[in-house]
Amino acid sequence: MSGVVREPDGIPRCPWGMESPQMADYRAYHDTEWGLPVHGDDALFERMSLEAFQSGLSWITILRRRPGFRAAFAGFRIAKVARFTDADAERLLADPGIIRNRAKIAATIGNAKVAAGLAPGELDDLIWSYAPDRTGRPVPRTVDEVLPVTPESTALAKDLKKRGFRFVGPTTAYAMMQACGLVNDHLADCHVRRAVDAAAR
Repeated sequence: MSGVVREPDGIPRCPWGMESPQMADYRAYHDTEWGLPVHGDDALFERMSLEAFQSGLSWITILRRRPGFRAAFAGFRIAKVARFTDADAERLLADPGIIRNRAKIAATIGNAKVAAGLAPGELDDLIWSYAPDRTGRPVPRTVDEVLPVTPESTALAKDLKKRGFRFVGPTTAYAMMQACGLVNDHLADCHVRRAVDAAAR
């Protein structure tokens, strides 16, 4: 069995991207974002932050609040978030457009301060330095073959934590690697897989 699901449009997709009346957002994210290469310090800071907020929750919960997160966190521009004060943290705790978790809000602001101390492009270079060689990497045919943690994500998490980043454990790091195209975990027969591989070249 390939593990993909064919919806009424006949297009094979990873099963988590299957559309239903409640999952149209998921399908669009699966088809147009997940696994495509993401570069730029601010863009990667946003993904790192959203993956941290997702911990313990479903991704669709975060995806549907992404506009609220972007508004609340100044578009995830590192330089701006790094200047957030205690008053900003309290404002965020009262913002219904995001997940109001004190520890995750504090970690996001703290991570921005760490990222602001890096040279321009350094966060991008750091994260992408842990992208594994795709040559010979097994292509998953079912979701059961997609691992939640890899040696690369464990090493990336360790490096980020050493630099002072928080809420970036190996599982969160791997979710970010998947989302940002460091790896291609679209299933073998998913229609997006070939486009993701082409974009990574």
